[in-house]
Amino acid sequence: MNIQIGRGKIARRAYGIDEVALVPGVRTLDPQLTNTHWQIGNIDREIPIIASAMDGVVDVQMAVLLSQLGALGVLNLEGLQTRYADPKPVLEKIATVGTTEFVSLMQELYREPVKQELIKHRIQEIKEKGGIVAVSTTPAGAAQFGSVVAEAGADLFFVQATVVSPAHLAPETITPLDLAQFCREMPLPVILGNCVTYEVALSLMQAGAAAVLVGIGPGAACTSRGVLGVGVPQATAIADCAAAREDYYQETGNYIPVIADGGLITGGDVCKSLACGADAVMMGSPFARAKEAPGNGYHWGMATPSPVLPRGTRIRVGTTGTLEQILRGPAQLDDGTHNFLGALQTSMGTLGAKDIREMQQVEVIIAPALLTEGKVYQKAQQLGMGK
Repeated sequence: MNIQIGRGKIARRAYGIDEVALVPGVRTLDPQLTNTHWQIGNIDREIPIIASAMDGVVDVQMAVLLSQLGALGVLNLEGLQTRYADPKPVLEKIATVGTTEFVSLMQELYREPVKQELIKHRIQEIKEKGGIVAVSTTPAGAAQFGSVVAEAGADLFFVQATVVSPAHLAPETITPLDLAQFCREMPLPVILGNCVTYEVALSLMQAGAAAVLVGIGPGAACTSRGVLGVGVPQATAIADCAAAREDYYQETGNYIPVIADGGLITGGDVCKSLACGADAVMMGSPFARAKEAPGNGYHWGMATPSPVLPRGTRIRVGTTGTLEQILRGPAQLDDGTHNFLGALQTSMGTLGAKDIREMQQVEVIIAPALLTEGKVYQKAQQLGMGK
């Protein structure tokens, strides 16, 4: 639906995850009969959830635990884990510093250079402990460290920035990363992102992406939308990029997963993202709340330590349970932030969706009152959905 902002500007209405709801169909099934498996590259996972490549979320231990529990965790190769041989004291300092000193501290800590030997060491640590090695860099980092990652034997390589596009113009003194060439030359699947439009998603698939990340600015600790004014609400962004996936699949026979990245907190958010067309989701703050998370109850965005234009902040998320409770239960909270797998299975059963592909076909409606209708007491007492 197009809306006229003024005589010279027409805008398309876009929708966020909180504005939509899922409609039960004519069939239901027992949650135990649902199949939540999905594939990325040649890797099959039971839980279509990825922990974000953020320093407060994933370290070696978390990557291994997530693998063991049926999910996936991505290690940030331009973060603290590859700048410091022992990042624990650094992480503790981040958790204790005052709000006014936080940005300057982050800028100071991240000035320490990334060390190739630590990249190799972290990858080797995850492999030796039996974890799936998924790692992430910016496009500039991919150009610099891609060969090191390949030689070390990583399983998946995420190339991430606020916006990644094959059509990137750079100053004459800088040679931008050729995404298509990089995907061809890497001996492991390359996941590209982030994007929010049909055209860019399609171009990333054509460049050789093994999966595409969708989302600009919805993350709990991200301030890009406020700083830059850029972004598309997630429900619309996912649906547009999923349409690109379907067209690319029809044209080539090659199915490229779409991963919704950012702004997802509850099991309902996960379910609605899949219903809008995603194959999996990437989440940060829900996993930062795990007892095993490296952030000590804090969470911050990847762009937070920027030396010139920070686009993230540190938020206190607290610690609510173990990683297993958050992913697989049993839930100890009543707000949808524990047992994501159970929530997904139950939702799929309620909707009659046997697998992720059927989940992508369920009816979605615009429902701004979904999270507030009838919840007066919960809101007043700050319980359940009223927290």
